Amino acid sequence: MFDIFSDIFACRENVFTRIDPRVKMVPAIALILSVVLSSKVYFPLTVLAFCLSAMLMVGMPIRLALLRIAGPMGIVAVLVVLQAFLSGSTPLFTLDFLSWKLTATEEGLRRGILIGSRVLGAVSVMLLFSSVTPAYKIFNALRWFRVPEGWVEIALLVYRYTFSLLDQTSDVITAQSTRLGYSSVGKSLSSMGVLAGTVITRSMDQAMRTYEAMTLRGYEGSMHFAPLPGLKATDIRNLAIVLPLILTVFMLMERYA
Repeated sequence: MFDIFSDIFACRENVFTRIDPRVKMVPAIALILSVVLSSKVYFPLTVLAFCLSAMLMVGMPIRLALLRIAGPMGIVAVLVVLQAFLSGSTPLFTLDFLSWKLTATEEGLRRGILIGSRVLGAVSVMLLFSSVTPAYKIFNALRWFRVPEGWVEIALLVYRYTFSLLDQTSDVITAQSTRLGYSSVGKSLSSMGVLAGTVITRSMDQAMRTYEAMTLRGYEGSMHFAPLPGLKATDIRNLAIVLPLILTVFMLMERYA
């Protein structure tokens, strides 16, 4: 489970990790906006294929890449089904479920596939970006872009303690499994309830301990981030090449694909 969230690949030396995080963030945002605004599936699917290929190129095992995209794939499947049966007018097929007749429509299916491709394309960009950029560099870049300080601090603390809570959750699950807490449906539901309550309680305790520790260390309502150096001429030149390239590919696929 922890491999899914690990940023170990962001700490390795490769062509992507050597790029300034600010330079990577701008094309990432441009790609996400282009994917969200696309009216056809071709550009989002192209972005998805590129990002998955790039993740494999930096050494990520294909199994891990598929695990990271599995969650969004589940959401996409639900979206496609809902759109297919809840919108549109041209019937494709009908399913009998108990006393209901559910009719899938052509327009709904197309819309569902389009929305799903947007989701997968945008998520793949975020997965690639987080796989080649350490978290602390992302937070530093956000501050450089003048993102509100409070937002960055909250995101930093959430990121830091998510792994601590995952570790504690794993310990509780192991203890429950040892005591046959998941041996039946009833016991599983009870154990999951206890697990959820335990995680919430420990997260509140951790929040109080963190605040007290920060106060004792001189926290006065804001965290200090080290200043980033100015962008190099090479970085600006790369942006001047990549951004028009993204826009050109997007417009060509929207018009001719």
